[in-house]
Amino acid sequence: MLEFIKLLKQRYQQVSAHDKSDNEKTFYQQKIDQLVLAEAFIRKTNFITSSSVIPANIAVIGPTQAGKSTLVNLLLGDNCAGVSPLAGYTVHAQGFCHQLASQDCTHLQHYFGHYEQVLPSQLSKDRYDCYSLSESQGESKLLSPCIIWDTPDFDSIDASGYSESLLRTIALADVLVLVVSKEKYADQSVWTMMRELEAFNQPTLIVVNKLPEGSEAIITASLKQKWHSARTDALPEIIPLFYQAQGKTPQWPAHTQSALKEAIRLATRRKPAELAKQFLKVHWQDWLEPVIAEHEAYRQWASLVDELTDQALHHYQRDYLNHPHHYETFQHALASLLTLLEIPGLDKAIFKTRQILTWPIKKLGRLTQRRPPLTDSSHEVMLLNQLAEHILIQLADKLFDKAGQDQTRLWWKSANGLLRQHRKTMLAQFSQAVDHYHLNFQVEVDTAAQRLYTKLKEQPFVLNSLRATRATTDAAAIALSLQFGGIGLHDLLIAPAMFSVTSLLAESAIGSYVNKVQAELKTKQLHTVKHTLFFDFLQKQLYALPEQINLDAHFNITPHQLEMAEQQLREKPHGLRLL
Repeated sequence: MLEFIKLLKQRYQQVSAHDKSDNEKTFYQQKIDQLVLAEAFIRKTNFITSSSVIPANIAVIGPTQAGKSTLVNLLLGDNCAGVSPLAGYTVHAQGFCHQLASQDCTHLQHYFGHYEQVLPSQLSKDRYDCYSLSESQGESKLLSPCIIWDTPDFDSIDASGYSESLLRTIALADVLVLVVSKEKYADQSVWTMMRELEAFNQPTLIVVNKLPEGSEAIITASLKQKWHSARTDALPEIIPLFYQAQGKTPQWPAHTQSALKEAIRLATRRKPAELAKQFLKVHWQDWLEPVIAEHEAYRQWASLVDELTDQALHHYQRDYLNHPHHYETFQHALASLLTLLEIPGLDKAIFKTRQILTWPIKKLGRLTQRRPPLTDSSHEVMLLNQLAEHILIQLADKLFDKAGQDQTRLWWKSANGLLRQHRKTMLAQFSQAVDHYHLNFQVEVDTAAQRLYTKLKEQPFVLNSLRATRATTDAAAIALSLQFGGIGLHDLLIAPAMFSVTSLLAESAIGSYVNKVQAELKTKQLHTVKHTLFFDFLQKQLYALPEQINLDAHFNITPHQLEMAEQQLREKPHGLRLL
């Protein structure tokens, strides 16, 4: 699960880096922050499981100039945290060990991962991937042994740059201390953050800093309203710190001296694995919405390809296989049968006569040094190429329409661009595949002719009748060709014989067998065209086209990866040890 959350966060970061509107950037940044929290809390779960003794951690959080660093020093009874009147002064997580030795806290490096632990003096505003940990020399009655963290604000302009450091520290904390001032407590950023953290059920204190005398009741009532608008759990204890003149330290109220110690005690009762799982469940569908939208786009893409392919095959059957005038394949089989029907003894004479008559055509072909491909005059070949082009035209039109959709418009726009880019090449390759199919299928044509001839041998009377008709029609064609000087020789040699043979076959004793051979040839032809040209060639190319979409602009998390993660979430009812 941890690896999946890291992958999802990385993809959100990649997608958000591309040209987006301000609203989209805000949307993606919110999801990134949630995923950072999830990743950090899962790391903490592993961290707690693998360590025997872990000190309590307190995170002091709040908006700019709320007085977080001042409060840290007050709680520690020491001036460890740097204080400045400038907004955004603290941009790193800084931990201070109270009644603990810093060497006892080296395990934190495992939790912070690629963040480097450095000395406080080595923290630089030019580098956010680091944190500091140092010992406090102060003696505080407000704290039991713990690490207290001074954190960056979460509402400044630059907060997105160091937000991960803040969120990691928040997830690490056993107790949260929210610091707000009279000017900042109503800010939306404060309550957006507190709403996100509700699922972790961290014991929390609210410290209202810089509070003017006499305003405590009003501010407290308003805070209560804000809390219940953002969260469903009970309002935590509110601790007022009244305004002090410049340089003076605020006073912690005497009646709340044990508030932090009690919060730390309560934190030990929590079950972090179950809380982490709850947080995942709260946000899971929301995080995966754009991922699932991409999966749906892939599914719709494949569905479009399937739909257009089925339409093309329907047109192929209607306009070729079942067309009474355009279906030429079986005619080729009958033409092959004509050759097999040559009468022994006459075939050589007829062959020599044909050779004489076809000499002008052969001579012309040698003079032009060009012989047209056998597929040039095929109605089937022309139709198949037209159908492929029609598929791509229709697909481009549908992609253009879908590019106006909200969530996946960039995906469809990218797919449309790829289709335009590869269209010419795909059509050229399909045309070559059609030619290759057409020539190879001649084997099936010849096989059909041979089957008919074999069947004719079982009917000697029909065979001899066909041979007689063959010889007669050849003689008539030759005489007519001589009369016209060989013009239209091919038609004159084939058409009369073809018509006569077709009629005799249909009316003969093997007429039903002829229909059966023709039907089987059509079935085999449809199967070959469907699989060889449309399914195994054009459809596969179109299915694979979206795989070339720029990975950085889209999530590209596979359904299998998603299913494995969801299975892990479902199958561990007693925690997240798998994490």
